[in-house]
Amino acid sequence: MTATPHALELATAAAVACAEKLATDVVAYDVSEVVTITDVFVLASASNDRQVKAIMDEVEEALRGLGAKPVRREGEREGRWILLDYIDIVVHVQHAEERAYYSLEKLWKDCPRIELPEAVLRGNEQARAAEAAGAAEGAL
Repeated sequence: MTATPHALELATAAAVACAEKLATDVVAYDVSEVVTITDVFVLASASNDRQVKAIMDEVEEALRGLGAKPVRREGEREGRWILLDYIDIVVHVQHAEERAYYSLEKLWKDCPRIELPEAVLRGNEQARAAEAAGAAEGAL
């Protein structure tokens, strides 16, 4: 069994929304063969709590445009790791520190990665470059 076309459409839209708010390391995994409750996990990182919330808002708006509303939302108050459950997909937006600590990729490393649009991949590169530039400025 593989992820449904609807799940892939939602995952792609979520990934693009993450990239639009400069999320880093945006990836999507087809977990349909190992998890019974969802088809796709989308993971994204942000450099601060405000950005985590901004990414979440962008994802919700993009998926609302496709007629999808989250059935569950967790972590919004803390803003360090927000989970949006759309049944077909689950979106994890994590502060970079939480992403490194929990290493969700290690849990799903045997699951197929979903190919994401070029805009998302370019966005990953641009966001990393912006973070590096900001770190370099802060070091001066």
